[in-house]
Amino acid sequence: MLFALTTQELMERPDLWEAVHRLRYKIFVEEMGWTDLDRPDQLEIDQFDHDEAEHHLVIRNGELAGYQRMLPTTRPHLLTDVLSDLCEGPSPSGPNVWELTRYAVAPGFRDGKRGVSTVGTELIAGFVEWGLKRNVDQVIIEFEPMWVLRALQLHFLATPLGYQRTYGNQQVVATLLTFTEHTLQVVRARRNHFLPVLNRGYPGQLGLRQAS
Repeated sequence: MLFALTTQELMERPDLWEAVHRLRYKIFVEEMGWTDLDRPDQLEIDQFDHDEAEHHLVIRNGELAGYQRMLPTTRPHLLTDVLSDLCEGPSPSGPNVWELTRYAVAPGFRDGKRGVSTVGTELIAGFVEWGLKRNVDQVIIEFEPMWVLRALQLHFLATPLGYQRTYGNQQVVATLLTFTEHTLQVVRARRNHFLPVLNRGYPGQLGLRQAS
C-alpha cells in the first residue's frame, strides 16, 4: 500500500512522522554518509519538509517499508538551493515538474533483482500514478548514474541535467524524467502488478500487522 500525505497530514500522525524521519536518517546519514544531515536525535529533517511537500509512504505489514518526497519546482527545492552544482544551466521548473527526493527502501524490504526491490518499484509506480492524476509529467531526481539506464528501460525519457558529482559515498547525477501513461503500463508490467498502488486516507497504526 502506498499513501500520499501532505506534511500537515504526516505531522498529525506522530508514529508516521517519526518513522519517516528515522528511516531517512538511517539511509542518508548512516548508509550514504551525508554527514551534513547528522542530528543528535537521529531524525533527518530539512527545510524542504514544508507545507507544499508531498510524502509517499509504502506500508507493509504495519511497517514503513519505503518512502519518497515530492517537491514542487515552483519554489526553491533541493536542486536549486543545495545541489545546484549538479545542474548545468537553468533548472527545469513549472507546475508539471516536481522534484523526487529522499527515495528510500527500509533494509528489511530490499528483495528483488538488480537492486530494485518490490517496494522500490511500488514507489516508482506510485509517483507516476500520482503525477498523471495531477498533470505532472516530469520529475527531477538526483540518483546514481546506473539508474539513468534503468529509467530508460522502464520507458522514461531520461535527460541528465549536468555532470555527476560525489556526495557522501555516492556518485550522483541530476536527471529529468519524463513519463506518460505508457510508462506506467511498462512499470506495472515489470512489477507484474496491474492495479493502482495509491491509497486514500491514512494507513493503520504502525506496529499492527495488516494486509499488504
